[in-house]
Amino acid sequence: MKRFENKIVIITGVNDVSREISSTFAAEGCKVVITGNEKDLEKIADEAIDKFNQIDILPNGHEAVRKEGENNNSSVQNVDYIFNTNLRSIITGAIDATDGAYNVRDSAKKVFLASRRSIVNSVLQVSKRFSFGRRINKSNDPSKLPKLDEFDTDKIRNFSVIAHVDHGKSTLTDRILQEANVIDKNEKIAQVLDKLLIEQQRGITVKAQTCSIIYKDHLINLIDSPGHVDFSFEVARSLAACDGVILLIAANSGCQAQTISNFWLAFERDMTIIPVLNKVDLKTARVDDSLKELETLFCIEKNEVLCISAKSGMGVPEVLDAVIDRIPSPKADRNLPFQAIIFDSWYEHFRGAIVLILVKNGSITKGQHIASFNNKKTYEVVEVGVNHPDQIPCEKLYAGQIGYLICNMKTVKEAAVGETLYEPSAIDSIKDIEIFNPAKPTIYSAIFPVESSYYEDVKQAIERLCLNDPSITISPTSSPSLGLGWSCGFLGILHMEIFSSRLDQEYDVDVILTAPSIEYRARIVDNDTIRKKRYNGESEISIVNAASFPEIMDVEQFMESYINLTILVPSEYMGVVNAMCSGARGKRGDLTCIDDKRMILNWHMPLAEVVTGFFEKLKQLTSGYASFSYEFDGYEPSDLTKLSIHINNRLIEEFSQVVPVSMAHERAKTIVNRLKTEIPRQQYEVNIKCTLGDSSKMVCGSTIKCWKKDFSGLLKGNFGGGGMERLNKKLSHQAKGKSKLKMLGQIQIPKEAFINVLKN
Repeated sequence: MKRFENKIVIITGVNDVSREISSTFAAEGCKVVITGNEKDLEKIADEAIDKFNQIDILPNGHEAVRKEGENNNSSVQNVDYIFNTNLRSIITGAIDATDGAYNVRDSAKKVFLASRRSIVNSVLQVSKRFSFGRRINKSNDPSKLPKLDEFDTDKIRNFSVIAHVDHGKSTLTDRILQEANVIDKNEKIAQVLDKLLIEQQRGITVKAQTCSIIYKDHLINLIDSPGHVDFSFEVARSLAACDGVILLIAANSGCQAQTISNFWLAFERDMTIIPVLNKVDLKTARVDDSLKELETLFCIEKNEVLCISAKSGMGVPEVLDAVIDRIPSPKADRNLPFQAIIFDSWYEHFRGAIVLILVKNGSITKGQHIASFNNKKTYEVVEVGVNHPDQIPCEKLYAGQIGYLICNMKTVKEAAVGETLYEPSAIDSIKDIEIFNPAKPTIYSAIFPVESSYYEDVKQAIERLCLNDPSITISPTSSPSLGLGWSCGFLGILHMEIFSSRLDQEYDVDVILTAPSIEYRARIVDNDTIRKKRYNGESEISIVNAASFPEIMDVEQFMESYINLTILVPSEYMGVVNAMCSGARGKRGDLTCIDDKRMILNWHMPLAEVVTGFFEKLKQLTSGYASFSYEFDGYEPSDLTKLSIHINNRLIEEFSQVVPVSMAHERAKTIVNRLKTEIPRQQYEVNIKCTLGDSSKMVCGSTIKCWKKDFSGLLKGNFGGGGMERLNKKLSHQAKGKSKLKMLGQIQIPKEAFINVLKN
């Protein structure tokens, strides 16, 4: 007997995902009901009947589907599973589903179809493995939410959770949502606000997410932020919409580098900080030491700190009470004309650009006209709502509240983060414009489509993803071997890897991502002719790849990026860490003892030494106990050179790199050895060499031997009677032919070789 035989499944929406779900459950013997608009249903009517006779189709209006704005309190009895694949319809608590209702998110549809995993096996373990859907709690019913106009400004709290990576931010937000009855307390759901597939796979938060909850007659807007240093821009952006923060510290590891960085980020904005010590129930918890660290580093008294266990839920109600009692209400006025700031945005198919806003003043409702401060365009509002945690439309958003807005923005550039929206008739009343300082990229990498025919698809995907991640900078570039592409700036190696993974998972595009490089500077000699003719009159130019490396004779001084590095390390590892930093051309700064076991080391060193491999080496030397953060500290003079890679005396610009002179030999050897491994053997020798700049001075080189043909076999071993002379004649002709082939032919480097060498 089939496991799901005679179960009743209702599916909303007509699309590839609903077809996949319906086919899977019908094959298991379920009674399947598909609902949607009548036009779409007509298209699949014959298909459903021919395929499985237990699939029924029903038009919208059936009590299993509740559309926006409808008050339908009826329920469908004896329904086992409900799947919502249509984002325009909302499944609510009015549905009586024995085993639960699930939203299938847009960003996960591709994964759903690509993996073809057994849905019926996954659905029983939804909290762990059903990554493309999420259980909807019956308390998360928009019809039960109070009207937002009931919450005056003094009843609103906007806050964010900030912490070092792996200190329990996402777990705490899960417990907060359970305490506020947004998700069922009996459901063991992990990382509800980690909606991206890459977040679920890696177990880290890379994107700040919001959720509006009702707790003790207060409207609380929670923002869960990332903890990794590569996503510090997400944290800074989230704080622009908050009036206070929860500073979360894990008791088993104490204050870490990003804890310090995030504290000062909130402190400089004059925000209320609630210190919370998490994981106090662990056997390895160092509660007293952690409290002393907070007092030493931040002058936080012990009686200000809340001790909790986010995993068990201990102390979470006290955290919510502290949010209400300590964090001030937003400074906003409902009586003023509408004004809001965009602090996040993303793109969804069929809905376009969606922006997340903090309403500074006034209110916003569907049908209202608004204007953008920078591009001066006017839009009509199509929909407003809140995240609870999924999007729930509402009639109006009021001053001090956080919600989403859709207004038919035609291009992704119009939904820029930091943009101010306002009422067109009240432009003179606009004040307190929030300014987002643009993120400063630390590494650069070029992105190329695997096939040139995919250029437009990749371009569209990059533009839409950059809307969701404005910390990335992009500019067009080209390559003789790889074609047209984009030069992209990232905040770190992890940031670059996440961006590439999201392109694949969310937009189904395959790209070539080149090896990371950093930005160098060159001060051009004081010669107007040289500056105007070669460098557009600039006295200082930026170098982000080997192609932009200037002539040595034109340069007065090269400069490279330097950073201030902060490392938290146990005292016993201080010696090896200092030796590593000294070997990385670093200059030692201040040393601060947190206690007798841990200390803070400050180093001033080149960024080039940190972006690749530094973190892994630091963790290895300190058995995983060290952490670090850094901030950009300008440019300083340096000796730079260009490593030029030649294959059979032809310059291959894609493999060339700009490096400090001290790193030139090691880097050249690495590139040459990789190329020797990746380039296949030819009918002639392939010579690989690396030179400094445009000179002929070789740093290192290697040769790939050619294929050989043994002519002695054709002579049948008869070397007497002129046989040896015939052999030498054959070998001579072969050598001449290969020499001619080498001069006339072009070495064919497969695209896989480019990918493997550039990625490594």
